[in-house]
Amino acid sequence: MEFTKSGGNRKPVTIAVVGAGLRGSAYARLAVASGLGRIVAVAEPDPTRRAAFALEHGPVPVFTGWESLAAAGRLADVAVIATQDRLHVEPAVALAGQGYHLLLEKPMAPTEPEARQIADAVAAAGVIGAVCHVLRYTDYTRALRSLLDAGRIGDLVSVQHLEPVGWWHQAHSFVRGNWRRTADSGPMLLTKSCHDLDWLAYVVGATPRSVASFGGLAHFRPEHRPAGAGDRCLSCAVEPSCPYSAVRLYTRCLDDGEDWPLNAVTPARTLSSVLLALRDGPYGRCVYDCDNDVVDHQVVALQYDTGVTATFTMTAFTPMQRRQTRLFGTHGSVDGDGRLLHVTDFRTGRTETVDTHGSGGHAGAGHDGGDAGLVEAFLAAVAAGDPSLLSSDLTTSLASHRVVWAAEHARTTGTVVTL
Repeated sequence: MEFTKSGGNRKPVTIAVVGAGLRGSAYARLAVASGLGRIVAVAEPDPTRRAAFALEHGPVPVFTGWESLAAAGRLADVAVIATQDRLHVEPAVALAGQGYHLLLEKPMAPTEPEARQIADAVAAAGVIGAVCHVLRYTDYTRALRSLLDAGRIGDLVSVQHLEPVGWWHQAHSFVRGNWRRTADSGPMLLTKSCHDLDWLAYVVGATPRSVASFGGLAHFRPEHRPAGAGDRCLSCAVEPSCPYSAVRLYTRCLDDGEDWPLNAVTPARTLSSVLLALRDGPYGRCVYDCDNDVVDHQVVALQYDTGVTATFTMTAFTPMQRRQTRLFGTHGSVDGDGRLLHVTDFRTGRTETVDTHGSGGHAGAGHDGGDAGLVEAFLAAVAAGDPSLLSSDLTTSLASHRVVWAAEHARTTGTVVTL
């Protein structure tokens, strides 16, 4: 692969996108906006999404699936794999074998053997591969790592980390949506929270040694269905007072001008299209009458090989907020909310507040700038042929995924798992 410079700037990295849904489209837009990437092909089975993507990115070759893209030979430097979770392995292995560098949406794959297939294929092909662990690339994470590395709180001893999923987000994605069933996508800890266990390992700077976990599906079950509730929100007498009303959630998106999660329900931003989708589609179902089985709350306890301990809590029953983390050291502590870091020094008794959004970057963008930070770092790594410009490779991501699978095994068996 050759790159030429003009005025000190390399030619944009060429990109083929496999899966033109919400995440694939988001990464494509960020790549183009950065000036570092150029979209040259898309593979997407849904004709509406395929046409919309091609219209947005100009006249590019379109394919109905990754198989036809692969049959055309190598068309780009990079393949973005943003298909549904259980459809990652085959395109990733095939396209890596053709010499594509891979940017792979999380999770890598539902099982460890499948994830190893991808990692092995990337290693054998000698290409750059990365999982979209976007939390590593925020200004907040950089600031937190910097103060830990500088010894601001002495030696790190323990961590508490919370992912507040949000009541309506749980209902949208994990009760009514594509990630509601373990058999169709994976356990909640993998599909939603592999970000967090990867992030914890990155912040702690160590590998977990022992894992225990507890949790389950507490609320979104048929026995909790209110008396008089209908099968669908549109025909439900209880809907006006139900916190999980689909009518309230998606019509509010119309009123507020929000794209997500409405664009997962219907491509048209009209009241009639929303009501039609809620009448006939999955997002209008009663949350107590779905076929969901993933947990709505889970706690993971971790001991790292350095002796540091951590707890991670994922729960549906919160507002949708940034992650919240407390870090306890021998000389101080940090209380963080995804933007602000409150740093207390035990020696002076003083607390300093650091606003990480004041450090520039892409703080207002997706995942607090993590989406853009990841895309730019990955494209820079490909352009320079230097994977060290990324904070993790597929081997690192495989290791953090193994912690997820260990935690889920611990939860379902009531055991402590040693890694």
